[in-house]
Amino acid sequence: MKKLTLVRHAKSSWQYNLPDHLRPLNTRGISDAELVSKHINKLGFSIDYLLSSNAVRAQSTAEIFIEELQIPSSICQFNHELYDFSGEHLVFNIKNCPNHINNLLVFGHNDAITHFVNKYGSESIQNVPTCGLVTITFHVKSWNDIEKGTTHTIIFPKDLKI
Repeated sequence: MKKLTLVRHAKSSWQYNLPDHLRPLNTRGISDAELVSKHINKLGFSIDYLLSSNAVRAQSTAEIFIEELQIPSSICQFNHELYDFSGEHLVFNIKNCPNHINNLLVFGHNDAITHFVNKYGSESIQNVPTCGLVTITFHVKSWNDIEKGTTHTIIFPKDLKI
């Protein structure tokens, strides 16, 4: 069985005149990433490998999760191909993940994240919000064989705020 957890990067800042790839997280984005990562840490979340877009906002979101979950840097990869909005590179990178990895955590961008969870998950989600997390399991031995899986976890920051 393969377990995939997808996280859309946290809320980014438009305060600075920067290229899109270099936009940082804003204050809410940082606090949402801390909130979601702390929540899944309490649930006993574990992974075998982490893939993330190398866009500043996605990488910064991933780094907050890495710190909270104490994920070793040796199992983390930041990849420019995951700076992907259509989802083509997202699907390619997931399907080409080594098969010894069973629990994969991926940080990326919309619309790729929302399209992926709707195509491959069992629940329809109109829009995965910033720092939204969705876990899908697949009953396959190879990542290349994933098709329709079962959506198990949906965590949106607004649902954790009181």
